[in-house]
Amino acid sequence: MSEIDLHYLFKGIKSIESFRKRFSTEQNCLALIADLKWKDGFACRKCGHTHYCDGKTPYSRRCTKCKADESATAHTLFHHCRLRIMDALELAYRVCCSPEISSYELSREMSTRQMTCWKFKKRIQEYQEQIAEDQLTPDH
Repeated sequence: MSEIDLHYLFKGIKSIESFRKRFSTEQNCLALIADLKWKDGFACRKCGHTHYCDGKTPYSRRCTKCKADESATAHTLFHHCRLRIMDALELAYRVCCSPEISSYELSREMSTRQMTCWKFKKRIQEYQEQIAEDQLTPDH
């Protein structure tokens, strides 16, 4: 899974209002995710080629050698996420700011099903634990 540092992504955001300003559109969200995902450059997961052109969807990249298309969210925390990307980022922001927040509270604040909030909160926490483990491993 591609590492996206959530704390870096949300750096400088002090309130939900400033979060919503920064991540006001799906395009803003995808642009920021793509920038973080490919900050060290693009490498095709199929063939390893490093040259690309724009893919079929906004902020996706297509390998110029094998023509494989990869979206900005593929192989990240947001891969196969059924929430709108803006809602998924907001939920991640709320969990990063208040790790103890309950899925019931998230559900009320975001008008989203409690089980959806619980599952994505769990996914976020597992993702953060994995990143912390990877940073402690000497080969990283």
